[in-house]
Amino acid sequence: MGRGKLIVLEGIDGVGKTTQLQRLQAWLPTSGLLRPGQGIYCTYEPGATRLGQYLRRCLLEAKHSTQEPIADRAELLLYAADRAQHVAVDLKPRLQQGEVILCDRYTDSTVAYQGYGRGLDLDLIAQVNAIATAGLTSDLTLWLDLDYDRARARSQHRGNPDRMEQAHRDFHDRVRQGFQALWQANPDRVVRIDASADVDAITIAIQQVVRDRWQVWDQDG
Repeated sequence: MGRGKLIVLEGIDGVGKTTQLQRLQAWLPTSGLLRPGQGIYCTYEPGATRLGQYLRRCLLEAKHSTQEPIADRAELLLYAADRAQHVAVDLKPRLQQGEVILCDRYTDSTVAYQGYGRGLDLDLIAQVNAIATAGLTSDLTLWLDLDYDRARARSQHRGNPDRMEQAHRDFHDRVRQGFQALWQANPDRVVRIDASADVDAITIAIQQVVRDRWQVWDQDG
């Protein structure tokens, strides 16, 4: 059995990643793309492992008046710790077993949020990501692109915003610019999906991208 595939969905909060990941999970078994018996595993960052659940609470719980603010570099390293555990106990073992992994956020989020959003050095982030992932990159990243106002309107129904969602508009605009820069720099890995369309149109666009990419993977063996 060959190595599996890591497909990541990225974007600012409110673009519909979770919905599209669930739809992709439901569609893949009917697509004719999978090998007989090939498994599909859905996951997310931060918080997919037991250690990650604790780190997620530290990272995303909304600030309280008595809570010590998280320094930007500490935030970067907490996300890296979550990712290192995720890669070691979940992602790499499952890929070695040939599974298709659908992941809500991965390394591009760190570049966009901590690099462009927080303004941390991009070379430093590349080094930290390399350590955390042990060299594991996505086979395909689907960037759901939507402007801040529409993304925020879509996320209003989800209840209390987390610590990252509470950041000001300028921060989220910089994050979006980060995703755009990653898309432009990595055209073979990152595909932009127009997330301003209706949900069904986004789903169709994603399915076509996955079909096209699967053909390339099959040709490459």
